[in-house]
Amino acid sequence: MPKMNFTRRTAVGLGLAVALLPAAVRADTLDTIKQRGKILIAIDVSHPPYGMLDDKAKETGSDVETANLLAKDLGVPLEIVQVSGANRVPFLLSGKADIVIASFSITEERKKVVDYSRPYGVIPVVIAAPTGEKIAQANDLDGKIIAVARGTTADIELTKVLKPVSGARIVRYEDEATTNTAVATGQQNIFAAALSTANEVRDANPAKKLEVKMTMAAYPMAIGLRKKDDALRDWVDNWVAANLKNGKLNEIYKKYFKSDLPAEMME
Repeated sequence: MPKMNFTRRTAVGLGLAVALLPAAVRADTLDTIKQRGKILIAIDVSHPPYGMLDDKAKETGSDVETANLLAKDLGVPLEIVQVSGANRVPFLLSGKADIVIASFSITEERKKVVDYSRPYGVIPVVIAAPTGEKIAQANDLDGKIIAVARGTTADIELTKVLKPVSGARIVRYEDEATTNTAVATGQQNIFAAALSTANEVRDANPAKKLEVKMTMAAYPMAIGLRKKDDALRDWVDNWVAANLKNGKLNEIYKKYFKSDLPAEMME
């Protein structure tokens, strides 16, 4: 029997996890939320400006505001389930969260195991390094070490970009905060991340003279749901459409990213 590659093996394993979920989790999640009286939303609070803790250790950020708006419109309190980039999908599939709002970009691999709402934002993913590093294409990373948070879109794209570059090495940290600390303390000089994260690390560490060297991809961002959760997905899709039309989602995006959503997304 031919060996199954890691990506396919992961997808099959997560698919099996869905099949083995308790009946209560596989039931109509929208009804479950209403009966429970609250919605459980997975958010990564270590990934500013999407999710972070303020000086009073209270969750804030664009994902938090989006989740609060959704819960308010659904008419139930919000309970934030804190996750990392790596465990967003497992928490969703295991029923620890009803939906994911955690800088969750749409990828073909994730589509194999989860559903997505209509997109409500965009996430460019980039490689950043000190100004003295000459990096304009993948081959320029030969012989270099690049840091990234495990399981993020930046990790996915970096893996693709470096596939033909045998001399490059990826160091994967467990979350965005740890990755950013590694760069700030000089453990790593080159890193891959969402554009917003790269800009935040640059601004927080001016002595490092960091700058974006190349954009690897730009992903639409959406709300993650379990497959076959049709009633909840339909409600969320309608909610996204309504709040794009009334401008509320654009207000949140502009507040944290200093620009409007793409015009085609608003239509």
